[in-house]
Amino acid sequence: MTVDLDLLRQWIGRQSHESDLITPAPLRGLSATLDRHDEWNEGQDIAPLWHWLYFLPMHRQSTLGSDGHAQRGGFLPPVPLPRRMWAGSQLVFHRPLQVGQMAQRCSTIEDVQLKVGRTGPLVFVKVHHEIAANGQRAIDEVHHIVYRDLPSPAPPAASAATAPGEALWVRTVVPDDVLLFRYSALTFNGHRIHYDRRYATEVEGYPGLVVHGPLMATWLLDLLHEHLPQARVSAFEFKAVQPVFDVAPFQLCGQPGVDGEVMLWALTPEGQVAMQASARVA
Repeated sequence: MTVDLDLLRQWIGRQSHESDLITPAPLRGLSATLDRHDEWNEGQDIAPLWHWLYFLPMHRQSTLGSDGHAQRGGFLPPVPLPRRMWAGSQLVFHRPLQVGQMAQRCSTIEDVQLKVGRTGPLVFVKVHHEIAANGQRAIDEVHHIVYRDLPSPAPPAASAATAPGEALWVRTVVPDDVLLFRYSALTFNGHRIHYDRRYATEVEGYPGLVVHGPLMATWLLDLLHEHLPQARVSAFEFKAVQPVFDVAPFQLCGQPGVDGEVMLWALTPEGQVAMQASARVA
């Protein structure tokens, strides 16, 4: 498939501005989905990454593409490759958002790059989100989106990434279609690979429903919170290495390091690294 990089790079510098009220209902919904017991009262700090419950894309039904995403060419460039994935993010948490605050987000397309991988062309779109409340910056997030073609009948085997060390913390997650549907609903994510099994397997060629990348990242920080409940996360980054599906349990792992760094990772059912992450805590 031909990719016109010069056309796509015309989107660099494009911005989107959104405002949202940090209401407690989505927080309570995610707590229930993660099997947590949280109150989420007015003025309470929200957990790191839970801002993903806000500033949701409210595209009209008639503007959606066949994959459930909005048709491209609005804020995001019109990349012609059919598969879209959240490849990773780097986040700095300056101060927590609080329940009841009105928050603002400015999003900017910072870069568009074309690369060639094992399965063909890859387009990477880099988006910078700046989130503020009460006139003060709360979160800086760099979001990496990757687009690629559908797999060939016999795609090359994925290379296995190495775990960063021996896990001190381990949690087993048993994903299922109800859990994935609930997270899709909470984030108003219409991407069909997460809830439409026929589409995921027959159209995009996956073996099952795809576990959301941001959900896995949220689980990893939840694992950190379980073992270091008083720690304040000041920075976090993650990279999706390969997808995980709802066909078998997988593991979340963590290992505290030195100087406030915590290494986190997720393993596929086969024991390969699915996501690599690190957090800075105080």
